[in-house]
Amino acid sequence: MSLSATDAPSSVALSPDDARLARNLMVDGQLRPSKVNDRRILDAMRTLPREAYVPAPAAALAYIDDDIQLGGGRVLLKPLVLARLVQLARPRAGEAALVVGAGCGYGSAILAACGVHVTALEEEEALLELARRNPSPLVTLVQGRLALGHPDGAPYDLVVIEGAVRDIPDAIGRQVSANGRLVTVLSPAGGTSVGVLAEPSTGGLRAQAAFDAAAPLLPSLAPAPGFVF
Repeated sequence: MSLSATDAPSSVALSPDDARLARNLMVDGQLRPSKVNDRRILDAMRTLPREAYVPAPAAALAYIDDDIQLGGGRVLLKPLVLARLVQLARPRAGEAALVVGAGCGYGSAILAACGVHVTALEEEEALLELARRNPSPLVTLVQGRLALGHPDGAPYDLVVIEGAVRDIPDAIGRQVSANGRLVTVLSPAGGTSVGVLAEPSTGGLRAQAAFDAAAPLLPSLAPAPGFVF
């Protein structure tokens, strides 16, 4: 996986004042009008330098209302989708969370700003390098296959799959605690993509749609292409 200047059309750096203005415009123009009202999330997204989490060529685009390309089919989710997923998760200080597909680490940092202890799982070394640029005492970066989750730390109060999936992998679902919850974007083939909250039930995880949410599929969690006859 490579990160190059071709991943974004601009390499113009943001000045501190421009970045501060862009963060405020993102919160006040994209998030607050669209039902993001958790003060901790809004404060975190006003404060965290989103431009510091993406490849340098994409820094000038960090606050647009769109996904940011990270290379290899991976993205940093658009601000509104990520904020609504975190809000849907109802993070509580002191909880243990697993972020699957942590990418550049921005979503994990938002959870940490809510007081959550985060295990950030990523399989791509280039993305882990991005995440390591912004360490947090509440975030532990681990490398491994996304589809397997991180059973060494299970069960988790909260699991965030930071991208879209066709279905929630069984191995990840089993790592949610009995009173925990999982959030992600479900993107059924030919159907509408939605942000979902999944909670344990006697029949396994029960997912409920919460909002429409376009997001790219996480490549390593996408189903293998089948034969067409």
